[in-house]
Amino acid sequence: MFTVEGEISLPPLYQEILQQSEALRFNMLSDLRTGSLLRTLAAAKPQGNFLEIGTGTGLSLAWLAAGADSDTKILSIDNEASYQKVAVNAFAMDKRITFICKDGNEWLNTYQGPSFDLIFADAWPGKFNALDETLALVNVGGFYIIDDLLPQPNWPTGHAEKVEVLLATLKQKENFVFTILDWSTGLMVFTKVKN
Repeated sequence: MFTVEGEISLPPLYQEILQQSEALRFNMLSDLRTGSLLRTLAAAKPQGNFLEIGTGTGLSLAWLAAGADSDTKILSIDNEASYQKVAVNAFAMDKRITFICKDGNEWLNTYQGPSFDLIFADAWPGKFNALDETLALVNVGGFYIIDDLLPQPNWPTGHAEKVEVLLATLKQKENFVFTILDWSTGLMVFTKVKN
């Protein structure tokens, strides 16, 4: 029988970050299939400008960095310094990556810089909060990716209803085309087709 996990090669630094994540008891680990998809989408945008909302300890960032070319810039935001520090240390020599430790909603509501070719919203900001502000930052032809749309063990009470509302809202966005993947942790991948 074919197994996806057996076909996925891990990106550099992944095991190191995973070990530190486990030592910190960080329980919001990225699924390998989601990571593999992120690496593939990142590779589709050479010289890109990427945004990751929700650094965590840097596991998803490892996949994005592995797919990105040497001219790509990646901005990664999180509000929890103790977790983000793992990623900051792991990627200290990678000049493509900039970290911001700040509330994601505040950052999204005040950001004035260039738009992005890929946004991975892996936190409440950019997904459940400041959604319109985030979608406005996607370049035409760019990707917006969200995960954890299938029930997860760490979901709080009432979260399933929030996911249903989010999905209904996103399906109404006329300037994007999307695919829903009932796979990995449950994903939606969007491409912006017009401003």
